[in-house]
Amino acid sequence: MATGGGEKRAELLRRITEEGGFAFVASAEKAAAGDVRAAEAAREMAWEQLHSAPRDEVGAAWRDAYALACLHVAAPRGAGGGGDDDRRAALRALDMGLIMGGGLLRAELEDAIARVVADRRGGDCEAAAAAGDVERWKEGIAGDGDLADVLKLLPVKSLSRKKIERRSCIPLEAFIRDYFIREAPVILSGCIDHWPARTKWKDIKYLERIAGDRTIPVEVGKNYACTEWKQELITFSQFLERMWSSDSANLTYVAQHPLFDQIKELRGDITVPEYCSAGGGELQSINAWFGPHGTLTPLHHDLHHNLFAQVLGRKYFRLYPASVSVELYPQTETILSNTSQVDLDNFDETEFPKAADLEFMDGILEEDELWSRSFVLLGCGFNFCNYL
Repeated sequence: MATGGGEKRAELLRRITEEGGFAFVASAEKAAAGDVRAAEAAREMAWEQLHSAPRDEVGAAWRDAYALACLHVAAPRGAGGGGDDDRRAALRALDMGLIMGGGLLRAELEDAIARVVADRRGGDCEAAAAAGDVERWKEGIAGDGDLADVLKLLPVKSLSRKKIERRSCIPLEAFIRDYFIREAPVILSGCIDHWPARTKWKDIKYLERIAGDRTIPVEVGKNYACTEWKQELITFSQFLERMWSSDSANLTYVAQHPLFDQIKELRGDITVPEYCSAGGGELQSINAWFGPHGTLTPLHHDLHHNLFAQVLGRKYFRLYPASVSVELYPQTETILSNTSQVDLDNFDETEFPKAADLEFMDGILEEDELWSRSFVLLGCGFNFCNYL
């Protein structure tokens, strides 16, 4: 009788059979016995099922089936003794299982990744960051930028109205009393200076070594509301290379992705601030935004309270009260209904006259600062210096 992981897999294959996936089950059984072609065929069948309907309509069984197929594809390539190409292929398959698969076999995917990564480091592989990239990285995170130059990059009227209040690191009780309950934004400094990320992420070779071969989802384009916007799956090394691209149409960034759940080593570089316990509920998610100069998030409304930590670089924020949502012309498409049609970089008063003289608050988040934003506010963010 199957036990543990085998029992999970047997139950999954039974569920897939009930949904008519006989061909997948046949291929998966051959793949489990080491048939590489069958593993690839099973993965392809599961992939087609994932894209046969909108994401929320795809059954959980097929997501788990995709994860199983990824495990089968990776197994022979990730076995000890394989070359770098095999290990990279195994990591890509396993990462795809984490990104696109269900949760049933997540622990198995993570264990398999840990084995492949340990095998790679056992071979004493070094990061492959080019000398030019190392220098550009150092220059980027060291550049403070003159305020006059910064203002040229920001939307009209930036930093001319009410500023978001700044405080040094304060006790949780004061944060709840003075800001959380009042639903007021605040910038807090000196709260994350103990994070290992504050020093480790200044070394591009470290990032290459820890995450270079890992596959991650990225967004490409000015912002997600543009018609040219798209998503891609690339390695972290490829993403770092694109950081220096001068092609605005190819602007690439990581946005709202659970990167720290996927790459555990990076999760060890941060800690959850105690302010996240202010609401008394569970932490909804820990996501990463990692982008180059010019990365922009359009005006939008979030459903959850936010605590944003700026590890490296700077970010400009602008906030409007929820009471003026209608005057900010929400998108009519359901999927973008939390996003404004107003483009602050190219504001057209004739098209959006109600938004012309609305009051707002704004500020610049510096390195080593936290920004707390209540869910009742509309806001946008703009990176004028690199990095998360």
